[in-house]
Amino acid sequence: MRPTVTQIRQLEADEFAAAGELGRLAFGGAPAAAPAIPAVPETPTAAPATPVPPPSGLTRYGAFDVDGRLVGKAVDLHHEQWWAGRRVVAADVAGVAVLPEARGRGVARSLLQELLRGAHAREAAVSALYPTVTEPYRRSGWEVTGALRAIDLPTVALPRPRPAPDLSVRPGGPEDLPAVADLYERIARHRSGLLTRRGGLFDQDPTPGALPDGVDGLTLVEQGGHLVGYASWERGRGYDQHAVLTVRDVLATTPEAARELVGVLASWHSVTPTVRLWPLAHDAIAAQLPLDQARQHEQRVWMHRPVDVARAVTSRGWPVQVRGRVEFALTDDVAPWNSGNWRLEVDGGSAELHRITEQPPLVLSVRGFALLYTGAANAYATVEAGLLHCPAGTDPGGLDLLGTAPRAELLDYF
Repeated sequence: MRPTVTQIRQLEADEFAAAGELGRLAFGGAPAAAPAIPAVPETPTAAPATPVPPPSGLTRYGAFDVDGRLVGKAVDLHHEQWWAGRRVVAADVAGVAVLPEARGRGVARSLLQELLRGAHAREAAVSALYPTVTEPYRRSGWEVTGALRAIDLPTVALPRPRPAPDLSVRPGGPEDLPAVADLYERIARHRSGLLTRRGGLFDQDPTPGALPDGVDGLTLVEQGGHLVGYASWERGRGYDQHAVLTVRDVLATTPEAARELVGVLASWHSVTPTVRLWPLAHDAIAAQLPLDQARQHEQRVWMHRPVDVARAVTSRGWPVQVRGRVEFALTDDVAPWNSGNWRLEVDGGSAELHRITEQPPLVLSVRGFALLYTGAANAYATVEAGLLHCPAGTDPGGLDLLGTAPRAELLDYF
């Protein structure tokens, strides 16, 4: 007989080792070599061999069978996401794993439901995750709304412009990281979905006075002493035809700074014939890249859902030019506080959801809400996907109000 779950609760510190071993088995990590907590706890790696105090910025949940055995786990990452100029509290999900003998019995769904209840209690509004398989998360209300894509470009194809006389380019060090974080924020805050990279785990520097793990170099572009662009990169190994320069972040606030950064990357052509990077859509860097020559290295789809639909609407930014209202019913079996009849009102950069008593003709599933909210699909496509019920003769287009901000993106894997 397969184990039956009798309890789902937050993990205690002395249970982290069992949770780490479950994650190692699920994701194929190496056995623990030392009693140290992982630098990124949500990444499937070995857990500490001895109990350690839990880090701030996350909540770990476990599912236990009748014998008290841990049969499943999940992690709520206390992130924030930028949505059109405003910080939105997020419960991003990572490290979901279920013991092989307990699979197929609703363990993951129960874990996710408890995680959502806890996230709702701490006033989270939205949630994102990277799935290894989508179906269990769809059953719990998440929907695929984007992808984190790494592309490879031939280094020799990158443009090498003449240096701009009013810009300076120099290598950066740990002392420059606060300015780098500020520049990232200036770019990210007016987009949708990008992590703020502030608070929680982001404020826990495991190696103060050093560049982050996996970063060999930092290239800075400055104008009048102010940072206007940066690239963080990993050199990799070798200098033959297989060598790759991996660019973790490359961002600029002006086209001139972007050209300088791309020119520095192009200078690696004699020893790293390939540059690998994760570009934002339609930003200053992407406008300088020969994207017609790009090859996709990997793609990681990500999923989204509201934790609390009212908070998700009121806490984000909205285009000031957009005004309108639309009524709809929402169904959410896993987070029932979201279900009901709603009126969305958008006006002058803000929006609110109000509960109403009358039954609207448009009936939206929580997965459909995720598609519209992130700008991944419009209302007609959501109808076609079966995630929005629209009676014959009714125009669903009013629900496009939910997706009037920039389409959501992610740059961080968790």
